[in-house]
Amino acid sequence: MNFQNTKIKMLNLDLKGCVYLNSLSHSQKVAWFFKVVSRLGDGGFWYAMLLLVWIYKGWAYGSTLLYVMFGGAIGTLIYKILKHKTTRPRPYQVHQVIVLGERPLDHFSFPSGHTLHAVMATVVLGNAVPALLVVMVPFTVMVALSRMVLGLHYPSDVIVGAVIGAGVASGIVLMATKLEIML
Repeated sequence: MNFQNTKIKMLNLDLKGCVYLNSLSHSQKVAWFFKVVSRLGDGGFWYAMLLLVWIYKGWAYGSTLLYVMFGGAIGTLIYKILKHKTTRPRPYQVHQVIVLGERPLDHFSFPSGHTLHAVMATVVLGNAVPALLVVMVPFTVMVALSRMVLGLHYPSDVIVGAVIGAGVASGIVLMATKLEIML
């Protein structure tokens, strides 16, 4: 099998996953639920998690906040560069069967910035207060699903966003660990 055939099969699989997950939004309750999750993923949920870290850790919270802000800035830079280099249209723009469930924050699909930031914040904040992972991991999964259910991303956009978020978070956690040892 050559590269072109493999690429076509992967794109077809990506589209099938997107169409299936987007079909879940035909239920108004499901669509409403994922709209709420997506909007909370814009920042509200993560601000609440930062507040919980501050309540739990007190003044030690300052460094965690800086790590999350630094990770967020790096993640934003990476996904903006990728979005403008790849210019992949969003699924609802290309496929008439995809129903748009929420207005996008930007023009392009690849990668999912919501997923990238959700994974990054979960790893960094979960490293600071592991007890919060019980809430953050399911929410992060719901954010990732919301992007596909709402017709905004293909599964590959979400997977790559998660991988980038995990990579950025791992770098942040390693850097934070080394800095704290040096201090």
